[in-house]
Amino acid sequence: MKKNAVDYYINKGYSCSESVVMAAIDAGLCDKSLLPCATAFSGGMSSGCLCGAVAGAQLVIGYNYGKENSKGNDTEARIKAAHMIEEFKKRHRVTCCKALTAGLEGMERKQHCCRMVGDSAEILEELIRVKINA
Repeated sequence: MKKNAVDYYINKGYSCSESVVMAAIDAGLCDKSLLPCATAFSGGMSSGCLCGAVAGAQLVIGYNYGKENSKGNDTEARIKAAHMIEEFKKRHRVTCCKALTAGLEGMERKQHCCRMVGDSAEILEELIRVKINA
C-alpha cells in the first residue's frame, strides 16, 4: 500500500488524503465510494490542521470498524484511530500539516509529504491486518 499511495500522490494527481484512500481501495480495504469523502481532508482540511494523509487513513479505519460495520465496533475504531495517531507521532512527532511542512513550498513540499503519505498508508495497512480486542 505504501508504494501505491506515494505513486498516487506524486504521479497521478491525487491529494495526500485521496492517495491513502486510493491505496486502500486497491488493497480491497474500502469501496471506491469513499474516495470523494477524502477530498475535503487534503492539505490539513484546507486549514493546515490534521495532516491529510493521516485523515485519509482515519477515514478507512472508520469505514472498516465504525458503527454498523460487521468487522468491528466503535470502540475498536477508536482504539485503532488512537494507534494510528500514536504511530504517526513516533515517526513524525506531530500530526499538524502546518508543523510538518513549515517553510516548504512547491515541489520541495510535495516530496516531503511523500513520507507522510507513505507512512500513513503503511501504518493503516498494519492496523487493518491486526485484530484489536476492544
